[in-house]
Amino acid sequence: MDAPSTSDPDDNAARIADVALVRALLIAAARRGEAVSYSQALAELGTRFTRPKMRALCRTLGRIDEMAAAAGEPELAVLVVREGDGLPGQGWWVGRSALGYDGSWTGPEAVALVRKLQRKAFRYWRKHVSSSSPRA
Repeated sequence: MDAPSTSDPDDNAARIADVALVRALLIAAARRGEAVSYSQALAELGTRFTRPKMRALCRTLGRIDEMAAAAGEPELAVLVVREGDGLPGQGWWVGRSALGYDGSWTGPEAVALVRKLQRKAFRYWRKHVSSSSPRA
C-alpha cells in the first residue's frame, strides 16, 4: 500500500481513528503472518511515529479488539508491536491484567503469550474471508 501524503494533519488523525481502515491493515498483516511495528502501522496510515499518534492508534486498536471479541474473532492489536523487542506496548498489557494475566510484560512468558495470540490471529484470518468494515 502506498502511504498517502502526510501534509494534512487532520487527514492523518482521521486515518489513525478510522477503525475500518486500521482493521483492514491488521487483517492483511494477519493473512501474511506478520506482526507490524507501531512505526510501520503509522507509516501505512500516512504519518510518522510520534507518541501522541501512537496513543491515538492504541485507542483505535482497543475499539477493534472490542469489536473482535463481540464477533467471536481473535484480537488484532497483538499484531502491533515495538520494534525493539517485538512485543506490544504497555496499554496492551494493562488490558491483559483485566483479563487475568498478571505475568511480566517482557521475557519468555510474555513472548510465549504474544506469539500464541498472534498465531491464533494468523490462522483465523488465513481461513476467513471478511469485510474489513467494522461490525456494528
